Amino acid sequence: MNVTPGPTAVPPAVREAMAEPQPNPDLEAAFAERYDDVCTKLETIYDTSHDVVVPGGEGILGLEAAIASLVAPGDRVLCLSNGLYGDGFADFVESYDGEADLVSVAYDESYDLETIAAALEAADADGEPYTLATMVHCETPTGTLNDLEPVLDLLEDHDVVSVVDAVSSLGGTPVPTDRIDVCLGASQKCFSAPPGLTTAAISDRAWEAMEAREPPSLYTNFLPWQDVSDGFPYTHLSANVAALDVALDLLLEEGLEDVYARHETAAERCRERGAEMGLECYPDPERRSPTVTAFRLPGEAKRVQQRVADEENVVLATGLGDMADDILRVGHMGYNADLETVERAMDALEAVLE
Repeated sequence: MNVTPGPTAVPPAVREAMAEPQPNPDLEAAFAERYDDVCTKLETIYDTSHDVVVPGGEGILGLEAAIASLVAPGDRVLCLSNGLYGDGFADFVESYDGEADLVSVAYDESYDLETIAAALEAADADGEPYTLATMVHCETPTGTLNDLEPVLDLLEDHDVVSVVDAVSSLGGTPVPTDRIDVCLGASQKCFSAPPGLTTAAISDRAWEAMEAREPPSLYTNFLPWQDVSDGFPYTHLSANVAALDVALDLLLEEGLEDVYARHETAAERCRERGAEMGLECYPDPERRSPTVTAFRLPGEAKRVQQRVADEENVVLATGLGDMADDILRVGHMGYNADLETVERAMDALEAVLE
């Protein structure tokens, strides 16, 4: 049983949709109609008036494409980080010859608003204001959910375009999408569809910035997706789009408020069971994501993960990077945000830790 923070387990109806014969995405109107339906459903889940696009490519495509589409050589970009994916945005900026100013704090701390405000003010005073700022809603490797609203307030005051990685939160907890210029998601997390699709809600201001930039790439470029009425930029992943279509139907039929409540309930139970075993969560209670729980197991995470898989047939995840052997993660997102699934996973963990 897979109880990781993505790719998540996929519901039977979604698997069945993927196995059906698919219309030709380059030639048949039926595919274009399905794609439009998917985008409309995503607008509801994003709760936004922004345009929504769904390029073919795993969620990392969206993170890179946002930078490739918006950053010209020499542009100053403010990269906010308290985790691995926040750090990664700076790497993307530098790979496209932008100037990344990384404002980071320890992975177990929240964004430092005073430092962010000072950086914005200093850039304006220097006459080289930031064109773009990046941040992460849910830092999956540490189970941390960042409060974006105060940061978005600062960015709006300085007229800075915002890019947010919401890959591991969208569909599991509310995201302030209408305040974000490019809000990124992916099929394989809270939507519980197979990996292979990026989702993005893009504001008019972001589109205008992309048009001024004229990105040189095709694949890592959102602009060709702005208007697909005459066809898609490249052959789309028709079976993946069919799977995502059904996955979104399941969320909307349940109702988003009920979906969010289900995630909160699953998260609370996971942490209750962990506390009973003497396990400590990584972030403080105010910043724990409802989609993933990270338990501290210094120097033991990989060994415990392997034993749970070998002895209990349950797949959990460790941390990433420098924390790969110090954090054990339980994913309760999407189809796995279910009390029975959480109990089974925590039973398996308890059996190994006894």
